[in-house]
Amino acid sequence: MHPPRANRAYRNVARVLRPVLYAITRRDWRGTEHLPVGSGFIAAGNHMTNVDPITFAHYLYDNGVAPKILAKSSLFSVPVLGWVLRTSGQIPVHRNTSQAGDSLRAAEQALAAGECVAVFPEGTLTRDPDLWPMVAKTGVARLALTTRVPVVPIAQWGPQLLLGRYAKVFKPIPPKRVTVVAGPPVDLADLYGRPLDAATLREATARVMAAITALLADVRGETPPERPYDMRRGGGGAGADGPAAPTADGAA
Repeated sequence: MHPPRANRAYRNVARVLRPVLYAITRRDWRGTEHLPVGSGFIAAGNHMTNVDPITFAHYLYDNGVAPKILAKSSLFSVPVLGWVLRTSGQIPVHRNTSQAGDSLRAAEQALAAGECVAVFPEGTLTRDPDLWPMVAKTGVARLALTTRVPVVPIAQWGPQLLLGRYAKVFKPIPPKRVTVVAGPPVDLADLYGRPLDAATLREATARVMAAITALLADVRGETPPERPYDMRRGGGGAGADGPAAPTADGAA
């Protein structure tokens, strides 16, 4: 069965990729009851490796959702991955250009149409040495508070075994265990009436990332750092502002 919102190209991509993914992974899909049915929502996940968008989409697709992933424009030229992104109708983000706002508008339109928009709020691969989620950019908060759709936190663990962070060599053999777990939507209702200032955006972003981190800690059976890694400080820290559009790898 294909998700009802998957277009023909999306279904064709899935027909090619899913058998490959079934062969090279051992899937542990959890928390699927938290995925909304029949309404738009944001799926927000942690980001460890450039294969994350594919395993993330695999989890959602297997559970009846054809996500629109916000991805930096350069990924659309990466062999295989770029083909997948282009043909399945994903949303490119053009950083630091006059087109930078187009991705946010496209995401808002997709959500209004009842689609799932998938984002990796960190905006790039985590810099945490142990692959814990780091301080995120505030694009996911802006999108969530503007549209008021549910934000479902999703944690992944295992894709980094297929392709390590910054690695060039793909390691599909032997098959790798990939665990993906969704949690209940993050409660942001008390923030809806506030101005979209830096404090509000930071608070919403922190809630989303805390939910993702808690899910990941449960999967790993480990305790995350007391404070998430902050790229601006080169280590643990709190709070970070960021531009408007959250992306798969390298925010807008």
